[in-house]
Amino acid sequence: MKKNLVLIGMMGSGKSTIGKEISKKSTLKFKDTDQLIENNQKMKIRDIFDEKGEFFFRSIEEKIVLKTLKLTDQVIALGGGSFLNKKIRLEVLRNNISIWLNWKNDIILQRIMKSKKRPKLDFLSNKDILRLINFRSKIYFKADFKVNCDNLNKFQISRKVLKIYENKKNND
Repeated sequence: MKKNLVLIGMMGSGKSTIGKEISKKSTLKFKDTDQLIENNQKMKIRDIFDEKGEFFFRSIEEKIVLKTLKLTDQVIALGGGSFLNKKIRLEVLRNNISIWLNWKNDIILQRIMKSKKRPKLDFLSNKDILRLINFRSKIYFKADFKVNCDNLNKFQISRKVLKIYENKKNND
């Protein structure tokens, strides 16, 4: 039996916003793995990257995400890079229902350029960010489901995701 609803997608795709909305409309509890990492380390992700490096961040991320995936009846917003980790990806696909929140590249680019909390992007040009989006999309594509979010608001996306989750959970 599948345990959790796991939201996958690029930074800025709305995983946390949608996860919180789904939690309000269902019995699922919301977990944001980036928030869990910040709470665990008592520092912002940007500061973890700056002070301890990406390798350290990814090792902490793996431990916290794998522990979180053992819970049940959660809607889990994964960090943008989490699903790239093979151990995390296999656990997500084995025991959970995963949904990729997909947006057109230019929309994601606009959304993430407004944010100051994305350490991976500090030194990347728009062209490099688009390359990153395309690379990650090939891995996000492995999610159980894909929801195209263009032209939808958070309520429409949440309804769509929750419907997929409930249909899948009821048919397993």
